[in-house]
Amino acid sequence: MKTQGNSLIKTKRRTDWLWLAGSFVCLLLSAAQAQTVDETTLKRCGTSDYEKMVLQVRNPNRLRDINELNRRINEARTTGKSRQAADETVYRIPVVVHVVHNNASNAVGGSNNANISDEQIASEIQVLNEDYRRKEGTNGFNTSSLGADAKIEFFLATTDPNGQPTSGITRHYYPQKTSFDIFTDDVLLSQIVYWPSDRYLNIWVTSLQNNYLGYTQFPTAADTLKGLPGDTNEFVDGSMIDYRYFGRRIGTVTSASYSLGRTATHEIGHWLGLIHTWGDGDGCAEDYVADTPPTKAPNQTTQCRTTYSTCVNGVQTRDLTEDYMDYSPDACMNLFTKGQVDRMRAVLQFSPRRAKLIRSVAALPETEQLTLTVYPNPASSSPTVDVQLKGFQSFSVELFDMSGRQLRTMSYTDAPSTRVTVSTNGLPTGVYIVRVKTGNETSSARLLVQ
Repeated sequence: MKTQGNSLIKTKRRTDWLWLAGSFVCLLLSAAQAQTVDETTLKRCGTSDYEKMVLQVRNPNRLRDINELNRRINEARTTGKSRQAADETVYRIPVVVHVVHNNASNAVGGSNNANISDEQIASEIQVLNEDYRRKEGTNGFNTSSLGADAKIEFFLATTDPNGQPTSGITRHYYPQKTSFDIFTDDVLLSQIVYWPSDRYLNIWVTSLQNNYLGYTQFPTAADTLKGLPGDTNEFVDGSMIDYRYFGRRIGTVTSASYSLGRTATHEIGHWLGLIHTWGDGDGCAEDYVADTPPTKAPNQTTQCRTTYSTCVNGVQTRDLTEDYMDYSPDACMNLFTKGQVDRMRAVLQFSPRRAKLIRSVAALPETEQLTLTVYPNPASSSPTVDVQLKGFQSFSVELFDMSGRQLRTMSYTDAPSTRVTVSTNGLPTGVYIVRVKTGNETSSARLLVQ
């Protein structure tokens, strides 16, 4: 769904060079090439070169602004306000995945088809929740004393910008291009489809040119963090990810080293304000996180290995190659540190669009019509159901299997907009229907239990 008019598009065309500021770019050869290229020669990310050769050339104040950004975030984390970020609140991020392809048949799924399946998309949402919640029994769990649960969750949006039900997935046939350039086509992608970035995390999944894996825009400035860059733009605020690396070992995801969905984990870390563990400098640079050890260089390898740096007084220290913000293969990654978690949660408080997004999810204002939101979805444990309605009403929340058999029911009398937890204990993996009924309205949503 496209939500912006021609005047905004013209404005974007006049200022498209500014919109690249604050962006993170990750580089990887495509799956087709990876079949014939030695993966030890691949670069997982091109962020540093992009910063030096593109962003800082276009914006001479870029480096100064980035340095001030990081200083201000750290300063804010020590204030009374920022300490709220260390509470037990679970922040939930509504995600919209925009699939942009040139498949004239509009067929969904299959080998080397950029129009990837719903199941492939769902697998990526599951990976994000495993990794950001440090879920026991999954690839995202770790026993490190440095590791932490970010208490950040992701769910496919259930309501579109016009208030209509949605799967959180949009599909767009665009025959004019077979692939997109992350340096010049981010504006084009936002013209094809964009949802408000202060209400959704936009992820564009498509075929990318020049062997790039993806792109993510860094958070923008806030009054309380005056050093954040002011030249990023809301219309391209999100991630572009190549369809070959979005999801976990399903559909088009066949890479030997990068098939566990950690591309999106890494990219969304940037969306939440994290910097690479080595600081993107010439060596031993600052990532503005106290508990990530000083690191000289990225772990650009196809193997899980132990590496060391001598950044502090020549003393050898082990690199945190298992950190999601390094360049290690997917199988080697499994943690965010406590300091990184603190930083991400501070960004959700102080970056304007991120903070507004969180408020829009957390608040349950009344609505003119009944609205139902289920998250996380897919769910591996009991999901939350947000019921929004007009004033105070009596209503029921019901859970059905696909045969129409009622499995759960909860009734509320003379209640306002309410957040409800629906038990899925004992239910087999599969698709279910959540239904909310008032005296004169009904709303339903699909729930995938894993």
